[in-house]
Amino acid sequence: MAKANGSGRPSRLFRNLNAKIAAIPMILTAMVVFVGFSLWTVVYSFTKSGLLPRLDFIGLTQYERLWNNAKWLVSIQNLVIFGACMLIFSFVIGFVLACLLDQKIRFEGVFRTILLYPFALSFVVTGVVWQWILNPDFGFQSIVRATGWESFTFDPLNNGKIVMFGVVIAALWQGTGFVMVLLLAGLRGIDDEIWKATRIDGVPAWKTYLFVVVPMLRPVFITALVIVTAGIVKVYDLVVAQTNGGPGISSEVPAKYVYDQMFLNQNLGQGFAASTMMLVTVAIIIIPWAYLEFGGRKRG
Repeated sequence: MAKANGSGRPSRLFRNLNAKIAAIPMILTAMVVFVGFSLWTVVYSFTKSGLLPRLDFIGLTQYERLWNNAKWLVSIQNLVIFGACMLIFSFVIGFVLACLLDQKIRFEGVFRTILLYPFALSFVVTGVVWQWILNPDFGFQSIVRATGWESFTFDPLNNGKIVMFGVVIAALWQGTGFVMVLLLAGLRGIDDEIWKATRIDGVPAWKTYLFVVVPMLRPVFITALVIVTAGIVKVYDLVVAQTNGGPGISSEVPAKYVYDQMFLNQNLGQGFAASTMMLVTVAIIIIPWAYLEFGGRKRG
């Protein structure tokens, strides 16, 4: 029997004891697989590992080579462009779609399914589909020219200056529905009395959404932000399927750089260094979120 404290309540350590015991295997697995191998990667990023990992420490040499590599710098630049566009447009479009569906329109289930369906597809399928759609010979450009607009040009995947925007289009098509569903669930959780009160006070709908609804959806926005940002950092298969990093290296991303270094160039040390930088990026995202969610909740 759990030992009681002075107030007669069971000790906090023994609360939900069965659940805590059941969670031990999962916790150990997470510690070994995630924490353990993450630390292993960080340690070997300071070594001269080639085809096989070896403890031949060379200090920060791998990181110096990494940040002097044009391919890595281009991949970081592309990630910033891709990430900014995804965060802005996926949330704006997702929120607008969620607001429209929240009006209890007819065939809402059909529209919701259609908008969410792309999220069920793999990034490889999405990349191939949009590679065909954006192909100038038989894709969107060809269709528009067939209507009589002969001078129309839209070939982002073969233009190094705008190729990442072609990737963004495909990513938005797939991921916006997921953001929409999360925000729609948040909207459905808002009390109807709030809407009635704003209508009685004569508050315009756009002000209600901007100054009342959006602040109330803060936890949903934060959760969606973390999920979308984590997906942005590790984007790989969409780029490989759609452009394979081309033309040239103009659509390279960090995850592809890691793969190329480790498996094509057989330079594990360089791949580990790039992986560590990605790990640091994810940590910068996750730690503030965890602090806001859990630290703020404890203070409250």
